[in-house]
Amino acid sequence: MTVKSHLPWPLKAAFLALVLGVGGALAMSIYDLGRDFTGHKSGVSKQQLAELNDKISALTAERDRFSTTVNAAESQLNIEKATQEQLSQQIRTLEGENAKLKEDLAFFEGLLPNATGSQGITIQRLSAELLTPTQLRYRMLIMQGGKSSSDFVGEVQLLVTATVAGKSTVLTFPAANAVAADKAAYRLDFKYYQRVEAILPLPEGAVVKAIQAKVLEKGQTRAQQTTNL
Repeated sequence: MTVKSHLPWPLKAAFLALVLGVGGALAMSIYDLGRDFTGHKSGVSKQQLAELNDKISALTAERDRFSTTVNAAESQLNIEKATQEQLSQQIRTLEGENAKLKEDLAFFEGLLPNATGSQGITIQRLSAELLTPTQLRYRMLIMQGGKSSSDFVGEVQLLVTATVAGKSTVLTFPAANAVAADKAAYRLDFKYYQRVEAILPLPEGAVVKAIQAKVLEKGQTRAQQTTNL
């Protein structure tokens, strides 16, 4: 028969802690010896760490400086791009205004020789253009020649010759059944001249061939002019 001795658990715990402590101290001693043998001492590692931190700080500062420069250059580029777009828009606007002034000049040049001419109503420079397939814009200058002492009061009538759904037709503006408010846009009241321009609505699919303008006074035609498209 074998008799086994049982140690109390507090003694076992103390013994285990002692073993672990000795093992840990031995491991640390071996680790330090290994670092000393290879030349990697703790003082050198701290110095290297400090140098690395300095390099990291310097590189971070340089990166921030370059980022600031790039951001400033990008902002300047955006400003220059916006300025260029604004200038381009202003140029387009000025070109449009210049074209309109040239048209006005052409209109008024046509007015000069008629101001002292014979009595009568004339239509000058009737023009028309399609803005969209369903919109026709027309322009003209209506003048009263001579030295008339009274204002001319009448109306303008537009006749648009077009092909609609394969059939030739004449569209009249204002329409015969137009209300008074719509007819008011075609009224004429001037002493020397009146410039007239507007946009006429067209049926879907209409192909315009020509436009004729008439100046009416009390239902009688005083002047007329036709232009082809």
